[in-house]
Amino acid sequence: MEELYRQYKKLLLTLAYQMTGTWSEAEDAVQDVFLKVCDVNPAGLTEEPKAYLCKMVVNRCRDLYKSARRRREHYVGEWLPEPIPTSEADPLNLIVRDELLSYAVLVLLEKLSPSERAVFVLREALGIEYVGIAKVIGKSEMNCRKIFSRAKVKMGIGEGEPDAAKTDRETWIRQFVSALEQDNTKQIISMLADDVVLISDGGGKVVAAVRSIIYRDAVSKFLLGLFHKSSQHEGGIQLEMSEINGQIGVVIRLGEQVDSVALIHAEGQLIRNIYLIRNPDKIRFFNIPGDYEEEPSTN
Repeated sequence: MEELYRQYKKLLLTLAYQMTGTWSEAEDAVQDVFLKVCDVNPAGLTEEPKAYLCKMVVNRCRDLYKSARRRREHYVGEWLPEPIPTSEADPLNLIVRDELLSYAVLVLLEKLSPSERAVFVLREALGIEYVGIAKVIGKSEMNCRKIFSRAKVKMGIGEGEPDAAKTDRETWIRQFVSALEQDNTKQIISMLADDVVLISDGGGKVVAAVRSIIYRDAVSKFLLGLFHKSSQHEGGIQLEMSEINGQIGVVIRLGEQVDSVALIHAEGQLIRNIYLIRNPDKIRFFNIPGDYEEEPSTN
C-alpha cells in the first residue's frame, strides 16, 4: 500500500485539486481514499490500480464538491479556486505540473456539474482516453464524449482553443507589472481588452470587490487605486513574479507579508481576465514557507 501511495499520490492530488478547486479538500479526498483501501484492499486495486484509485477519488470529490457548492452560496463576494505555488524550488511539489489546467480554466470549471467536471479534468488535464474515463465515472464511452462536449460549451471553450497558460508570456506580464509600478495608465489600458473582467476574492475576511469589475477603464482605475493605497503601507509594496498553478503569476507583498496573489488570462496581446486572490486562507502557502502537507500514514 505504501508503494501505491508513493506511485500515485501526485496524480491523485492533482486530480482531486482540479475536481474541488481547494487544496485542503484535495488532501482530504486522497487521504480518505487511501484509508479506505487500506481497510478493504479490493481486487480492482490489484488489477487496475490507477483506474480504481482515480474512480475512488472522483467519487469522493463529487461528494465534497456538492457540499462545497452549498457552502459557497453563503460565501461573501466572488469565490475563486485556491492558487498553489508550483515552482521547482517550492516545497509544495506534490502536484504534477504538466497535468494542471490553467487557472482561468479552473475558474470556468465552476460552471460544470460534478460529472462534467470529472470528465473534463480526466480528459483535458490528465489526458485519459474516453474508454478509461468511462471506467472511472461508470458511464459509456459515447456518453463521456457527449459530456465532454457539453462541458466545453458551458465553459465557452471552442474546438482547438489553446490553454490560457500557454499564451502567457513572462516578459509581457513583467511589462504590465512595470506599468502599474510606474503609474502608466496609458500602457495599462492598452494591454487590457475592452471587456476585460477582474475578479477579486476576499472571502469577507479582507477588503475585496464584492462583484466582478468589467471594462478596461474601470479595471485600470481599480488596479491603480489599489496600488496607490498599498504603496502607503509602512513596509511598502513589492510585486514579485512567481510560478503559480504552472504559469507565471504575481505575488503582492506588503512589507514581509503576502497580501494578494494575482493571475492573468491573456489572449494574444490583450488581458481578458485578472484574478486577484486576497482571502488569507487561500494564500497561506505563499505566506508560510515550509508549512505544507505531511504525508498521511498508509499502514
